[in-house]
Formats: sequence, structure tokens, C-alpha cells
Amino acid sequence: MPHCMRFAINIVLTTKLLPLSVLFILLGVSLLVAAGFLIAFLWSTSSGQYDDDYTPSVRMLFDNELKPTNQSKKEKI
Repeated sequence: MPHCMRFAINIVLTTKLLPLSVLFILLGVSLLVAAGFLIAFLWSTSSGQYDDDYTPSVRMLFDNELKPTNQSKKEKI
């Protein structure tokens, strides 16, 4: 048995944690991680991390002109 599994089983047996209480601990940890990602996202959007100042100035250089379609050629059925 791997060392980490023996360590986890030992913690559960010595602290008398029920499997349901472990779910509550994991739920709390996951909510903290999610809140951290939300705070990081809100901070990055408010600080201008996603502002793009370069693309609008060069967008006209990459625009392709539309090619006129030939209306006289039609497919025969």
C-alpha cells in the first residue's frame, strides 16, 4: 500500500472522522479555491489585464476585401 494511502487511513482512524465529514471538509476547501479564482478574475478584469490596445489599430491591415460573385454562372440541375 502506498505511503500516502497509509497516512490518510491513519488520520481517519486516529481522528475518528466519518466519511461524510471529509466531504464537508472538501466542500469547504473547494469553495475557498473557487473564491480565490473569482477574486483573481475580478482583479485582473478591473486592472485592465484583458484590455487590447494593439489589435484595433492593426485590424484594418488584415481585413480582406470581399470578392464579387459571378451571378451569370448558374449550376444546371
